[in-house]
Amino acid sequence: MRELTVISGKGGTGKTTIVASFAALSSRAVLADCDVDAADLHLVLSPTVRKKERFTGGKKARIKSGYCTACGKCEELCVFDAVFFDGPGNGTFPKTFRIDPILCEGCGVCAWFCAEHAIAFEDAENGCWFVSDTRYGPMVHARLSAGEENSGKLVTIVRNAARNAAIEEKRELIIIDGSPGIGCPVIASVTGVDFVLAVTEPTAAGFHDLGRVIELAGHFSIPIGVAINKCDINEQVTRQISDYVSERGIEVMGTIRYDRAVTDAMVRGKSVVEYTDSPVVDEIRGLWARVKEKLESLPDRT
Repeated sequence: MRELTVISGKGGTGKTTIVASFAALSSRAVLADCDVDAADLHLVLSPTVRKKERFTGGKKARIKSGYCTACGKCEELCVFDAVFFDGPGNGTFPKTFRIDPILCEGCGVCAWFCAEHAIAFEDAENGCWFVSDTRYGPMVHARLSAGEENSGKLVTIVRNAARNAAIEEKRELIIIDGSPGIGCPVIASVTGVDFVLAVTEPTAAGFHDLGRVIELAGHFSIPIGVAINKCDINEQVTRQISDYVSERGIEVMGTIRYDRAVTDAMVRGKSVVEYTDSPVVDEIRGLWARVKEKLESLPDRT
């Protein structure tokens, strides 16, 4: 089994567009949308959900008003200002304390020091994840609730579920749509994969953030290639990126021109390779062919 992760140093470079096209061009792949903070691969692939699971990635504190003696110790200790003295009365005290679940960071200090054991420290539901069917095969994806954290843990769950789906359906490739940047969800998206494709664009921000992605892959000793999307919007920067990558012994796997058909296809819920036969499709097909060849040439992981 091979795992390919497509990432980008910044958002908006066309990462998901390329993943959707790879899904259309690949044979018997499992898809994993690990951009859990802003998942949008489902907008193109229109999945039909066959399994939904809740995601609990942390804990939240909750005051049990029937036990609260309104001593105020929890308010005193909370460094996140999440405790308020406006909770319901309990027959003994006209008011008790209340913990705002949005402000609570789940540290557990209040529950630990409450002498009356009046604070419940419970698993918090941070989102959900899905196993779905698409026109190209199974896809595992997730939705992190607004303002929630622990996205790295959720990415790991998505990847593990994708591996299980690949084993069950005897599919030899997992294509992962990773998060932009270099943070925890990106690290969880690339750790242990066979190959990383970094998608960039010829802008100052794209060039800068590509360097950070290359350093990240190097730190984990993961083979990496580069695709330059919208390469014709600034040909000078495209050449600079190509030179920078070549100096580091990294291959530019492909360059893709700007084409309005890409946006039009996404609006219609399609990958660009199934929407048009314009030259941009030939470039994406060529990129996929080189990535596929690279994957097949890599040694098996032990």
